[in-house]
Amino acid sequence: MTTRFYPEERVALFIDGANLHAAARALGFDIDYKRLLKYFQEQCRLIRAFYYTALIEDQEYSPLRPLVDWLDYNGFTMVTKPTKEFTDAMGRRKIKGNMDIELAIDVLDMSAHLDHVVLFSGDGDFRRLVEAVQRRGVRVSVVSTVKSQPPMVADELRRQADVFVELTELMPEIARQHAAKPQGNDARSPAPEPAEERGA
Repeated sequence: MTTRFYPEERVALFIDGANLHAAARALGFDIDYKRLLKYFQEQCRLIRAFYYTALIEDQEYSPLRPLVDWLDYNGFTMVTKPTKEFTDAMGRRKIKGNMDIELAIDVLDMSAHLDHVVLFSGDGDFRRLVEAVQRRGVRVSVVSTVKSQPPMVADELRRQADVFVELTELMPEIARQHAAKPQGNDARSPAPEPAEERGA
């Protein structure tokens, strides 16, 4: 993959956990977050790696908890909030856990200390955020995929980004290697974010 980073530029990763999980799942692979972090640490001066996800409260066991705990102890800055449960107009029980506002505020706050923002999301709602950060002189790369059916990235977000990074290009660097044997408890990151936990 062609490098898109300069060795001394200050970079932060902003990972929309639900969105990235859905994109990787659509492409048929799991993300190894240890490899992902290492890849970016080798490419640039990585300042922070933020990971955003909503958690269901009052659940005896959350399949997301091992992932959240692992990321928290292994170099990621975790941003979580409890999901909200509501009943829609048809009487169906729904769970909402959107992290867009939290992510947008952090990107704007951090932009004064960065040269390059890497946004792992295909959500078109972030187009204006990307534009606002670019006006501050910060480059923005968007990581998602157009190779899935349907594509996981909104066209307006892709066009706004300085660089669009196709997730399939990153796959050799960040995919979980299922055949590899663990070398201890923390050799690989835990299971990826389950689809049923994704925010609305």
